[in-house]
Amino acid sequence: MSALILALVAGAVIGLSLGALGGGGSVLAVPALIYLLDFTPVAATTASLIIVTATSLTALFAHARDGNVAWKAGALFAVAGIVPAFLAGAVAGDLPAGVLTGAFAVVAGLAAVRMLRPSGAARPDSVRPLKAAGAGAGLGAVTGFLGVGGGFLAVPALVSVVGLRMRQAVGTSLLVISVNSLAALAARTGSNGDLRWGLIGPFAGAAILGAWDGKRLATKVTGTTLQRIFAFVLLGVAAFMLSDVLL
Repeated sequence: MSALILALVAGAVIGLSLGALGGGGSVLAVPALIYLLDFTPVAATTASLIIVTATSLTALFAHARDGNVAWKAGALFAVAGIVPAFLAGAVAGDLPAGVLTGAFAVVAGLAAVRMLRPSGAARPDSVRPLKAAGAGAGLGAVTGFLGVGGGFLAVPALVSVVGLRMRQAVGTSLLVISVNSLAALAARTGSNGDLRWGLIGPFAGAAILGAWDGKRLATKVTGTTLQRIFAFVLLGVAAFMLSDVLL
């Protein structure tokens, strides 16, 4: 199968997940770029940020149109994550490939376990700005370091810390992802000359189209079912990447 077809298929799957779950799909972008399209880990994390930014902005528009974005809460999270995302993005470009791959595998595995656990957290009576800012800063650091949107962390944080309903948390997470990804991408500008735009462009285009379909899918299939399916896929990917580093 040609690299272009692989890029289109992978992009469509990732966009579908991002549109339906408000995050998570971007976690698959890095391993897809590394193992399917032969990107280096550093180039893959940078390319992933480009793809995630374009796809998240598209999905954000769709959710905002339906009134599912809490702009104030999202802005608090996003602003807190800008500096950590920028600094982490700058540092990640100088790390060995094995360190980036291993760290990514661990975070992906933890994200999968988190998705499989029942969400029993009670929503707070009031928003705690310091706690929300701390969660936003941590999310920004993960985005900048690993080149992922971090929606798998943002959605539960927006529910438990800010008190948003799930559908609104999904939409709001896309605002946070977009801002953090742009900040991390700014830190990496000019540091990766081996980006293959002939693959990144189609990958991003397919992801954008998939995000629109994912938004429609979310209205037909329960979020719990989608999340569990994705979590098992993510767990398998994380195990494969970790074994690739250790063995």
